[in-house]
Amino acid sequence: MGNASTRSTSDARMITLETTREDHRIAWLTALAVTIHVAEAALPSPLPGVKPGLANVITIAVLLEYGWRTAAWVSLLRVLAGSMLIGSFLSPGFVLSLGGALASIAILRLALLLPGRGFGAIGFSLLAAMAHMSGQFVLAWLLFIPHPGLWQLYPVLLTLSVFFGVISGILAARLGRRKPAQTAD
Repeated sequence: MGNASTRSTSDARMITLETTREDHRIAWLTALAVTIHVAEAALPSPLPGVKPGLANVITIAVLLEYGWRTAAWVSLLRVLAGSMLIGSFLSPGFVLSLGGALASIAILRLALLLPGRGFGAIGFSLLAAMAHMSGQFVLAWLLFIPHPGLWQLYPVLLTLSVFFGVISGILAARLGRRKPAQTAD
């Protein structure tokens, strides 16, 4: 991100940050994703913790347009800023959300490293949604509910992630140029 420089004044030191065009792009895209995240948090959920993940549409569109690095920044900043705005920062929900985002970012990175033409918006979205759900589920099992019966919910939640992943992928494809990502940047 931007560079920091220090300027000396008569009594105090002032730090100024020089921002780049990419910093502004990441901030704008993160603000868009946070807005969707906060709006989605206000919607009722049929099952505890189940949400469509519409903010991930922005992450996938960013991945296709600007690459993995920018998408990773947008995703992580969305989780941090969104959790602060809805009051869940450092709560179990935040831990699960961050774990899901990290799993999603990791699988997207691996997918970009595969040889061939690459995935499109729907393929990336499916991978990200399934990794997000799987990451959250494993963390919930390891940290909060270490009961073997919890695994009976996993197929249902994974099926929902596939459904919502396809929807998000379709929406991301409409936002982007509809071309598969070529580089892992």
